[in-house]
Amino acid sequence: MSLRVRPSAATGRDFAAFVELPYRLHRRLPNWVPPLRADVRLLFDAAKNPFFEHAEVQSFVAERTGADGAAPRVVGRIAAVHNRAHNEFQGDRVGFWGCFECEDDPEAAAGLFAAAAAWLGARGLDTLRGPMNLSTNDDCGLLVRGYHRPPMVMMPFNPAYYVGLVEGAGFAKAKDLFCWVMSSSMPRVLSRSAERARRRYGIETRPIDLRRFGDEVRLIREIYNSAWERNWGFVPMTEQEIDHLAKQLRPVVVPAYARIATIKGEPVGFGLALPDFNEALARLDGRLGPWGLVKLLWHRRHIRGTRVITLGVKQPYRLQGVDMLLYHDLFHVAPGLGCTYTECSWVLEDNGPMNGALERMGAVCDRVYRVYDRPVRTAAEPGGERVG
Repeated sequence: MSLRVRPSAATGRDFAAFVELPYRLHRRLPNWVPPLRADVRLLFDAAKNPFFEHAEVQSFVAERTGADGAAPRVVGRIAAVHNRAHNEFQGDRVGFWGCFECEDDPEAAAGLFAAAAAWLGARGLDTLRGPMNLSTNDDCGLLVRGYHRPPMVMMPFNPAYYVGLVEGAGFAKAKDLFCWVMSSSMPRVLSRSAERARRRYGIETRPIDLRRFGDEVRLIREIYNSAWERNWGFVPMTEQEIDHLAKQLRPVVVPAYARIATIKGEPVGFGLALPDFNEALARLDGRLGPWGLVKLLWHRRHIRGTRVITLGVKQPYRLQGVDMLLYHDLFHVAPGLGCTYTECSWVLEDNGPMNGALERMGAVCDRVYRVYDRPVRTAAEPGGERVG
């Protein structure tokens, strides 16, 4: 069968084929959780997603056409991402790829990466990095270890054969992202460390106030952009981006799971955990119609997992136990909400202080995601056609 890689439209029937591919590919894949189709469409909606204020995205699909004249079948997809904010902040020329899905077809995968590389190379970029869906502020990384359980909320999942497709296309590891899992029961070492930090430095934490949600979001953005600014791959979130994210998260945020740390009244850190809504979403097949909403509300009562999505401390206040106190106060409320285990994800592989603290608390790194790099090539590669 012949292979064609071509640009995909961002709307209409062509985009519908792009969106539907993983639902067809992974329907019987153990532990895959279908994302809500509405969320996928919102991600690519340039009129509603403020990411597009500083980025361009081009989607591609790979099609196979049989000799019998049947209609072409979509066998793969990819999104090429030119994130100008990343390159301005990091001072490099990196282009990104994400939303990659493909049959176990190395030729199709190579063609998709070639198309993304050609499009990004034409924009003067020299490195191809991914997967990013669509940036480090969204879900990212290819699952390379830990297929034994479903992904946590807002984390990706992929078949194991994707590793061979990506590495076979010339990619090498850029960075690993660790996911740590532990019981939600309070570790004794955490209780001691948190109490010591509370007494010694006067650290306190408080839940966010939903009545002052707009003010709280602005405060969290200031902490986030300060605490993470030196991290690998970090891009500051704009006011519009964090407002967009906050609007999506507000219906599912539990105030006690969103905590601001203060020292003498000054905000110095922030931690956010979410109940693992994937436990409920797994039953909806990616559609949240009236009956889907009923199912979601029913099954959310039985959620047993939580995910610590983000936890950070401003640079001058690190090594004072702020992180331990945030973990302590997040874990303190988990049993009362019926949660029995927690995933802390993700943590950069070379973040020694955070990985060490989690290990001392009894957490186990049981899942690893990988971000890959390779040089951008603007010429066509085997199996694909050049796309400008």
